Amino acid sequence: MAICRFYFLLFVTLSWSFFFANAIQPSQKQVLLQLRKQLEYPKQLDIWLDTNNDFCYVSSPQVNVTCENNFVSEVKIMGFASDQTPKKVNSGSFHGFPIPSQTLSQNFSIDSLIATLSRLTSLKVLSLVSLGIWGPLPNKIQRLNTLEYIDLSYNFLYGSIPPTLSRMVSLQSVNLDGNFLNGSFPKGVDLLSSLTSLSLSENGFSGDLPDLQDLPNSLIILYLNNNSFSGQIPVKYSQLNHLQELDLSFNSLSGVPPFSLFSSSSITYLNLTSNKLSGSLPVHLQCGNKLASVDISQNRFTGSLPLCLTNESNNKTVKYDGNCLMIDVTRQHPATYCVEEARGVEVETKDFKDSPHRRNPVIIIGVILGSIVFLVLLVLGFVVLSKKLCARGVSEQKLLHKSVQDYSVTGYPSELLTSARLVSETAKLGTEGIPVHRLFSFEELKEATNNFHRSTLIGEGSTGKIYKGKLENGTDIAIRHLTVSKKYTIRNLKLRLDLLARLRHPHLVCLLGHCISGEEQDNGESNKVYLVYEYVHNGNYRSLLSGNGRENVVLKWGDRLRILTDGMGKLSDYGLSIIAEDIKQDANGEGVESWQMKNLEDDVYSFGFILLESLVGPSAASRKDEFLMNEMASFGSEEERKKVVDPVVLDSCSQESLSVIISITRKCFCADSWARPSFEDVLWHLQYAAQIQAGTQQSAEKVLFMGC
Repeated sequence: MAICRFYFLLFVTLSWSFFFANAIQPSQKQVLLQLRKQLEYPKQLDIWLDTNNDFCYVSSPQVNVTCENNFVSEVKIMGFASDQTPKKVNSGSFHGFPIPSQTLSQNFSIDSLIATLSRLTSLKVLSLVSLGIWGPLPNKIQRLNTLEYIDLSYNFLYGSIPPTLSRMVSLQSVNLDGNFLNGSFPKGVDLLSSLTSLSLSENGFSGDLPDLQDLPNSLIILYLNNNSFSGQIPVKYSQLNHLQELDLSFNSLSGVPPFSLFSSSSITYLNLTSNKLSGSLPVHLQCGNKLASVDISQNRFTGSLPLCLTNESNNKTVKYDGNCLMIDVTRQHPATYCVEEARGVEVETKDFKDSPHRRNPVIIIGVILGSIVFLVLLVLGFVVLSKKLCARGVSEQKLLHKSVQDYSVTGYPSELLTSARLVSETAKLGTEGIPVHRLFSFEELKEATNNFHRSTLIGEGSTGKIYKGKLENGTDIAIRHLTVSKKYTIRNLKLRLDLLARLRHPHLVCLLGHCISGEEQDNGESNKVYLVYEYVHNGNYRSLLSGNGRENVVLKWGDRLRILTDGMGKLSDYGLSIIAEDIKQDANGEGVESWQMKNLEDDVYSFGFILLESLVGPSAASRKDEFLMNEMASFGSEEERKKVVDPVVLDSCSQESLSVIISITRKCFCADSWARPSFEDVLWHLQYAAQIQAGTQQSAEKVLFMGC
């Protein structure tokens, strides 16, 4: 009996050890739940509704998660039934904007999706197929540097493939079929020395095919079909010693294909159908021993079919109809069709020489040249006229078309917030339940603040004074008073205010409206602008850090990271640079673009002080420049940090998590503004630090549990 009891206990112990060794980490589960949210709760992920389940052991034909050592290693989600085949939508119906019931909504951000997935630090396999994901692949995809297999096929990705893909050196398989990617073949693919399968079918790539030096020699499968590639097939493709499957069908390739492709010792599948390939293939062409399937149909081949491609030869599957071959002529075009097409001459139903509408080429050339001269003069006249009429409006145009990289302070891509093409989409982000922006009269604001009485003044800073007021309907409001230069027109100012009003989100303090005082008067050098916000009653982050919050809550390190990453608070000082700064043209010729970049960099610098307050507390951080000069250097070692960092932080943080935040905070204060990180970089470091902190806390709780 004792022996039986011993083996029973041993079995139970080993079973529990196996379970805990493969159970998912809570922090990893949170990332998956965030992924479900970002994919807008697809029905397939309803299997994750019960958060008490271990997602590593919950799967379906469309969803599978695999874990290794408590960390997620594989995520596979399909947006279609397992017995169906995904299909690409008509390319004419997608123009870079979300499509109802086909793509994810305008709230979706592919940048945020990549940032979330990067928190799965052991992820090797990622398959998100036919889920309506839309947008350009961001440069930050390199953060998924542990991936070996990536499949984002049949979504709505557009633009070019970022060069940073070449830094994902562990990649073995890439599938981006059925998207809207375009441009030339991506550079740097040859650096992916482990890549065995590359599939870019059904996209919009154009230009020449990649040459041999642009491809890794490790390739086994290369699918580039259904694109717009042109030119000839590189002769040296046969030197890809491991290449077994090559599909170049449905492009615009021309010339004679290299004969060595057919005789390659490794090739098993070769598809060249529906191109403009021409010429004759040798009758005694040598075919490789492993070649089992060949499709050269719908091209411009002439002459005889090579003996090794006849259907009777070695049981190969061969398609050759739609050419001008001297075999099975009922399924071939006449010889003249292929000759004229190969020369680039369009075949017509009647002889061009006999046409009664034939024109003298000299006359045609004269008409073309005259038309060109006329168009040039017309364009020059239009440009001169536009400069005269639109001199004062140039800043408005540049304001709408400014281009800034990475992320703005709101957490959404700056392209989305500042592009005239997409600003209407930003206006809809999370606006449910938020009041509509409206104009306030100056009299209305005077009444709300008792004529801006001193007792209603609640704050004052470099951007102006802030007053607390109460509207006639009892709504509490906060009013920010700004003084804006009259260097630009009222129309320009209203355009800027309209842009600011479109920044609507539950985690932004709502801008209820504005008032421009004295806009009809033409005296003075500035306009008085009043921005009317909702009044937030629960105090601010600084008061909570100093322990002066309404409930005297002490914010531990994990709490501070959650506030900074999860948007638990509301951001108030956002977007003021849109209206509060002048656009200046200096002697170096720097104009609107440099102003925009400077403000973005200044915003990063300002956010650095929020991080600094989170580390050392408001009282120390209030010394700003003095602190930066004298005490930032004290962050170097653990002993030196004890002298500077808030004791509450020291008592509740992991040193690794703290080091991550100290590192990114220092970068925010770089003297060279161009060297400062983007907001997306800051967010990524915050999320990474939060993940480390969560893992440390869980380990501590497990040790405490075992000790009990």
